[in-house]
Amino acid sequence: MSDPGTLDAGLSALVDALDAATTVTVLTGAGVSAESGVPTFRDAQTGIWARYRPEELATPDAFERDPDTVWQWYCWRRQLVRAVEPNSAHRVLAALERELPDLRLVTQNVDGLHARAGHRDVIEFHGNLFRDVCHAEGTAVELEREHDSVPNCPRCGARVRPGVVWFGEAIPADALERALTAAEACDLFLVIGTSAVVYPAAGLIDVAHKRGARIAGINPDAAALDARMDIRIVAPAGDALRAVHTGMGFSE
Repeated sequence: MSDPGTLDAGLSALVDALDAATTVTVLTGAGVSAESGVPTFRDAQTGIWARYRPEELATPDAFERDPDTVWQWYCWRRQLVRAVEPNSAHRVLAALERELPDLRLVTQNVDGLHARAGHRDVIEFHGNLFRDVCHAEGTAVELEREHDSVPNCPRCGARVRPGVVWFGEAIPADALERALTAAEACDLFLVIGTSAVVYPAAGLIDVAHKRGARIAGINPDAAALDARMDIRIVAPAGDALRAVHTGMGFSE
């Protein structure tokens, strides 16, 4: 096991693990997008949203009670994400998808930055901020323009909501099934930018671990790298992945 305080040793171990792996599954969290400037749910909100906690807005009950406020909050979040760009972590993972024989990416992030970086197949565990769905039917809705207030579903007339997973809701069945399959099939499971303690996402690590996969973690917070991990790298995701990519003989 690599020493979590020795960055060079951890990077070298991860390079070797990626070179040896047949199937790699990656789980990314908010820490990856934070390096692009996307606020995490733990960050303080700003402006008119400073008086709210995310847990008060990202729920089905909040949408039923005050749909326009919830909708406008998500419009604000969309503006924040549109103003940033994918960072080195996003770009390296997109490159590794092309360069490795079988790499699968599961993300807890809803910002779409992995796809913007060129990643072709992203399993979006918590949905996507830029998709809209019918609140009644759960089906995708294509809106012709941006709406300042909650639009209605053109099929049934129910309210349209952001296509994300709210607190208290289940992970979409397709995303959960694909993520579990990826965790079961891999021989290297890489956890980046997430504390990996919130279930069901953290359960993917348990699945991979029980199947005998090596577990590697990258996080600037050493406390987020737990005992299940064979390789622990204490560093920002972009810095670590860029160094690993170079160590494998690739350029970003």
